[in-house]
Amino acid sequence: MDSKIKLLQQKMDELEIALHKEYAELADKYGFSIKQKRVEFLEKFRERNRTFRIPAWKYAIPVNIRHVLSLPFIYMMIVPTVILDLFLTIYNWIALPLFHIPVVRRREIIVYDRQFLDYLNWIQKIHCIYCTYVNGVFAYAVEIGGRTERYWCPVKAADKPQVHNNWYKDYADYGNPEEWHEKFNKAEAFENLKK
Repeated sequence: MDSKIKLLQQKMDELEIALHKEYAELADKYGFSIKQKRVEFLEKFRERNRTFRIPAWKYAIPVNIRHVLSLPFIYMMIVPTVILDLFLTIYNWIALPLFHIPVVRRREIIVYDRQFLDYLNWIQKIHCIYCTYVNGVFAYAVEIGGRTERYWCPVKAADKPQVHNNWYKDYADYGNPEEWHEKFNKAEAFENLKK
């Protein structure tokens, strides 16, 4: 018999499917489609979007001194992020295959598509590309860590963490040694990724 937790997780999966459908409806509403990882807007939407663009020269004049003061701290994160990215990629391509776990595909985690937004000026697009990269590397780390944890120590916490990886729902319930034993070191858990 499924526990209530598993039933709730199943409902969450169903909501995830519903969420994807809503995203498809947003594409219709805002007039864009995705073709080979490129976002294309219908011309009438492109024209409308451009009316919201702040000219780069105007944007470069700081409205708030706090924004200017924060920039060095935001952009200095590139150094540890690139180092983390390098080590994650090495781990991803060497360690995961040793456990028969499919490697994480960066292009599925780090999605660069904000440069197609006509209402952003070139400075905003650079900021967005930077944020996409940094936050994408952190998401890449969570996915790699989640797959590793699913293989080596698939045990849920006694109290659900506020933030967790996508594999967490497949971990054994805390205090259930039979389920843990069944899931420990099981590369079969990743079969759906190999399709």
